[in-house]
Amino acid sequence: MEAMTDKPVVAIDAMGGDQGPALAVPAALDALRHNPALQLVLTGRPDAIQPLLEGASSELVDRVRVQPAAEVVAMDEPPAEAMRRKKDSSMRVAIDLVKRGEAHACVSAGNTGALMATARFVLKTLPGIDRPAIISAIPSIGGHTHMLDLGANANCTAEQLLQFAVMGSVVAGDLHDIDRPRVGLLNIGTEEIKGNDTIRLAGKLLVSSSL
Repeated sequence: MEAMTDKPVVAIDAMGGDQGPALAVPAALDALRHNPALQLVLTGRPDAIQPLLEGASSELVDRVRVQPAAEVVAMDEPPAEAMRRKKDSSMRVAIDLVKRGEAHACVSAGNTGALMATARFVLKTLPGIDRPAIISAIPSIGGHTHMLDLGANANCTAEQLLQFAVMGSVVAGDLHDIDRPRVGLLNIGTEEIKGNDTIRLAGKLLVSSSL
């Protein structure tokens, strides 16, 4: 597989998660089956990855490159320690591929805190965005609701909640071709007096914003 094409290239942290390559590699092959244009870079220990690629069709394997990485970030490892000490981890190597322009995005089922901290350190954030956020599509009547943040940040300011709303609006708009997606704030009630100070201020910021 060539390093970069006009087709989507995604770096996969093949060692991340509770089951590591045993789950990540078959899932990667399944993604390739469902997305004919997709190309993948699997980061991690080749001796653990390559045997799991054996038996797959050449059409799939030709769209996979294995990028060696000697270290693995443990699920219970402190994020700051993983970021500082494991610069050759499968997670860090996957993120570095995005930084170098060899992949358009990276995916990891590993240590969420380490993933967020390392991505923020290596890739930085866009102007006006303080923190990364986890987003997921939740089934709803008539489609899906894209919710964020779902775990990357334990405590946020009202301004950061507004930033999450902006990011979510962009994602939902691009995915579903909607000019102005409807944006809501999850609270304990619909009345303006409900919620703590942060939530109430975030509500006011959303009302006064252009979203």
